[in-house]
Amino acid sequence: MAGPTDLAFDPWDPAFVADPYPAYAELRARGRVIRYEPTDQWLVPHHADVSALLRDRRLGRTYRHRFSHEEFGRSAPPPEHEPFHTLNDHGMLDLEPPDHTRIRRLVSKAFTPRTVERLEPYVRRLADDLVAGLVRRGGGDLLTDVAEPLPVAVIAEMLGVPEADRDRLRPWSAAICGMYELNPTPETAARAVRASVEFSGYLRDLIAARRERPGEDLVSGLIAAHDEDDRLTEQEMISTVVLLLNAGHEATVNATVNSWWALFRAPAQLAALRADHLLIPTAVEELLRHDTPLQLFERWVLDDIEIGGTTIPRGAEVALLFGSANHDPAVFADPGRLDLTRRDNPHVSFGAGIHYCIGAPLARMELTASLSALLRRAPTLTLTAPPERTPGFVIRGLRGLDVEVG
Repeated sequence: MAGPTDLAFDPWDPAFVADPYPAYAELRARGRVIRYEPTDQWLVPHHADVSALLRDRRLGRTYRHRFSHEEFGRSAPPPEHEPFHTLNDHGMLDLEPPDHTRIRRLVSKAFTPRTVERLEPYVRRLADDLVAGLVRRGGGDLLTDVAEPLPVAVIAEMLGVPEADRDRLRPWSAAICGMYELNPTPETAARAVRASVEFSGYLRDLIAARRERPGEDLVSGLIAAHDEDDRLTEQEMISTVVLLLNAGHEATVNATVNSWWALFRAPAQLAALRADHLLIPTAVEELLRHDTPLQLFERWVLDDIEIGGTTIPRGAEVALLFGSANHDPAVFADPGRLDLTRRDNPHVSFGAGIHYCIGAPLARMELTASLSALLRRAPTLTLTAPPERTPGFVIRGLRGLDVEVG
């Protein structure tokens, strides 16, 4: 499937997926909003508009709190996709107030800053151990040896998933996240449905076990969280845990490998970072901006809106292009250049508004820990072969990143 012949934007073209940023520049030159027929969406490429629309309550992650499918001019999902939608649609990322407000408030009671801060010694120790193993072996795949096991172990530890079960999380997550790509295939949907059933069943058993024997983990905290008579339903709990597990590692895994691929292609910046580890905080923000792990975020138009003189009607869908917003020269000087000293960096990689990523502090902690450990323990880390991009456009990552330690 291809986009319009006069647009370089084509999320199914491997060349575009490899480097979408020139096409984003073309979109920004076209205007503030561009109709894209292949996905039946309006593309929004400018930082100011993306940032504003993330906060605009005339848009929503769902429309079901106000309209039926018929009223909104949309078709109900196929019945065979029901397990995926039951799981996905009860998580706070895909809900709007009042349900979103209630669930986020209850989750926040368990997912507190103190909970995240308490993890820091564990995160640092785990990052050090993983990097030490990479160094002992003289190198390996940075994706499977460091980038993936770190956030998977951290979020599983937070939630109280037994170590023996953790290998099952990443395949379930990958299958479910396939549905977030544009126009997923029937095969992708079937895998997501199967993973939704298996993941939900596993978590139902885990929640039942924690009800009988509460611990110090986040699942136990979600069971206990309440406001007066307000509690999470079992389905809300299952959907919340899946959201935390998926979002809690998917973006961090991809941000880690995207970052190192960017650093290897900017040797002067990598050398400066190796010479001065005090650059790590601004480096983490710049790396998140420079090659954004989540390129696009969708919103339904609940009430007519106007963008740059174009009216977007109720019932339409907008595609907020995070990767383009993060490369908008109106906000970022020389946006294509990786600048680890960049101070003024209002990137939108964690979103904004009521759906701002609740796990952003944890993601920053993990990225800081792995970057610090690799700089300290593997100062001669080099790339052994150019990596291959994963085929998806929305979730931007690599199939692997082969490195050696000289």
